[in-house]
Amino acid sequence: MTEEPIGDERSLFEALYEDEDAVVRALRAGAAAESCDADGTTALYLASVEDRPGAVRLLLAAGADPDRPSGPEAGDLPLCGAACGGHTEVVGALLSAGARPDLPEQFGFTALRWAVGLGHAPTVELLLAHGADPHLPGPEGEPPLVLAARRGSVRTVRALLEHGAGTWAGAVEWALTQALRMLEVDVEQELLRGLEEAHGSGFDAMVRRDLVDGEATVTVELLRDGEPFAGADGQTGHGVIAELLRGVE
Repeated sequence: MTEEPIGDERSLFEALYEDEDAVVRALRAGAAAESCDADGTTALYLASVEDRPGAVRLLLAAGADPDRPSGPEAGDLPLCGAACGGHTEVVGALLSAGARPDLPEQFGFTALRWAVGLGHAPTVELLLAHGADPHLPGPEGEPPLVLAARRGSVRTVRALLEHGAGTWAGAVEWALTQALRMLEVDVEQELLRGLEEAHGSGFDAMVRRDLVDGEATVTVELLRDGEPFAGADGQTGHGVIAELLRGVE
């Protein structure tokens, strides 16, 4: 049973919400870099998901294990948490400290699966550069190339192809099918449909169109009492992706 952090360990968790100097003071006062809170969340995992690269580096230098599982069921990994949020600098720090890029967390998700599925192209590029397997499927059995093609991220598809994802013809054909299907639908309506399947219909919705990491991105959010409570996003590069994949076949 994990106990609530006490004394210097509690100060370490508080320091993560302050600045790097506070983290240094907590570590110097005796807080263990491997400290956990009452739910089993490690300090390193918290710093990773909160996008605190300086704190992550300090904890790693003090001996925190970059691959140590976190959470009540020890099912969460710092690298996966950082990749899920698109925290590329944190991902780089963890990889440089020896984090294994293909280590799966609970339910079989890897850092690359999170980054590809959520469209974090810079994070995808970094993971692949550090040896992440471009063919390794996620828990649904879909190769990363298929997920990237469905999402519409040209940058992610290019990165995967550059690292060998096109060597499996079955994945290329599957990905092309997804890209062509998405060309026939309205991305905004597709995102809205998915949100309504998950949360029910009848909510007002807000739509944004932005450039994210250089790619046109559509974001749809459901509103409750005028405030967003659920959202989804995707890129719109399906036409370019289809051409890229045709060039691989």
